[in-house]
Amino acid sequence: MLYYAIKVAISAVVIVSITEIARRSSGFAALLAALPLTSVLAFVWLHAEGAESGHIAELSTQIFWLVLPSLVLFLLLPLLLRLGLGFWLSLFISISATAACYLSLMPLLRKFGVQL
Repeated sequence: MLYYAIKVAISAVVIVSITEIARRSSGFAALLAALPLTSVLAFVWLHAEGAESGHIAELSTQIFWLVLPSLVLFLLLPLLLRLGLGFWLSLFISISATAACYLSLMPLLRKFGVQL
């Protein structure tokens, strides 16, 4: 149980740190947020738990393919905000569009032999 508490605490510290840094420097916070910290933490936790290298490699490959549709969020959200839509509406539309891209990508990846 302590192990899971440590995992949650470290993960929470990363997120809180990025939001606090964003108050002072959005550029530096963006750099930290853009780093695949969540993925790296997942790789470290899996390795620490004794996962095989092949399993970690498979996860890394799957993350790569699933990062692509997430880019829609980062392109659409600032566009909608700059067009004057409110934050919550812009966020909802951006998340919905991202989800639609995920749903569209899945069958396409399967067609090309990528298993998720």
